[in-house]
Amino acid sequence: MSILTQSTEIEFRIRYGETDQMGVVYHGNYAQYFEMGRTEWLREMGFSYSQMEKDGIMLPVISLSINYKKSARYDDCVKVITKLAKTPSVKIEFDYEMRNENDELLATGNSVLAFIDIHKNRPTRCPDYILDKLHI
Repeated sequence: MSILTQSTEIEFRIRYGETDQMGVVYHGNYAQYFEMGRTEWLREMGFSYSQMEKDGIMLPVISLSINYKKSARYDDCVKVITKLAKTPSVKIEFDYEMRNENDELLATGNSVLAFIDIHKNRPTRCPDYILDKLHI
């Protein structure tokens, strides 16, 4: 399977504190859900944010877009599907889908993160150990 078509799924239940007075998930929480998906994608590929930081690489988000399709609600079981959007360079880009237990599309999203050299505080190329693992 091509790394660009490989996806990671995480499942979780919406907690009461993530919703507004109407029981609908607050829109800002979707960024956290996508972060959970991205973190798990990296982990399944054999990487972790903490190890990358020890290796001198930070990954700040430089772009985030979310398209809301249908409301997620308190106590819903949802899944976030995360895919690598394209080959990493000085940036790494992810696409997301969030679906409920009936497989209805709740939201789509995209995030772009930059590889930053911690010591120089400057953008840097994607580390070779990541490209090697992705077989790119």
